[in-house]
Amino acid sequence: MKKILAGAAVLSAISPAVAQISSQLEPLATRRGWEVGGQLAQYHYEEPNFAQYPGTRAGIVGAYTFPARWNRVFFRVDGRGSYGALKYRGSGTQDSVPDTVIETRGVAGLDFPAGSGVSLSPYLGLGYRYLYNDSRGYTSTNAAGYRRYSNYLYAPVGMTARIDLGNRWVLAPNGEADIFILGKQKSQLSDANIAGLNDVTNTQKHGYGYRAYLMVEKDHLAFGAFMHYWSIKDSDVQPIGPGVAGREPANWTRESGIEFRYRF
Repeated sequence: MKKILAGAAVLSAISPAVAQISSQLEPLATRRGWEVGGQLAQYHYEEPNFAQYPGTRAGIVGAYTFPARWNRVFFRVDGRGSYGALKYRGSGTQDSVPDTVIETRGVAGLDFPAGSGVSLSPYLGLGYRYLYNDSRGYTSTNAAGYRRYSNYLYAPVGMTARIDLGNRWVLAPNGEADIFILGKQKSQLSDANIAGLNDVTNTQKHGYGYRAYLMVEKDHLAFGAFMHYWSIKDSDVQPIGPGVAGREPANWTRESGIEFRYRF
């Protein structure tokens, strides 16, 4: 009986503290439930001194944050699909090159108050990025193109701050480091119809990424600006034909634009 009474006393002491934290976080906590929205962005991919793919892209985004089982802890899965008709510059030029990005991630994090009207939400997880680029055809200098398939596995580690602006408006800056784990790059060289060249898959082991958002939130709505960046080093070297080997050169990607989300 003494143990039961002691436990009840502890719970009685904790409950007001939990309630106080919850009231402090609302509406500064990570919102649970579904989100859907769209993106519009300027995009630039470059292999220095070799090739560039600039252009505009549009995409859709979605996310689901699971209902809290533990106070302040959140689990979230999100994804996006983005498409652009890019311009190739390198061995000549080529217009309207189809380029698709599909990305999905899962993260776990924690909401906690960091002062009057401010909360911090650090998180970490695992992400996958897929890119398909279709450069088949010929450039302005009659150079033949081919399809590329890019796969990145990475670990996102980041933090979102939420700042109460009053009347349920919230400013939500976010910064994230994307720790590159592994990349696989398939180049379908057979598309170029050059005798002796075979399709090849290269492995990328070194690189990094980061992203930043500056969002404004109120109840069901969230909108703002974003930027994604990747820098990947040279891949390994693989044979592509008799006595010929190739690698995926070092490259960087920058994507920046605006995003809108509706939160159910």
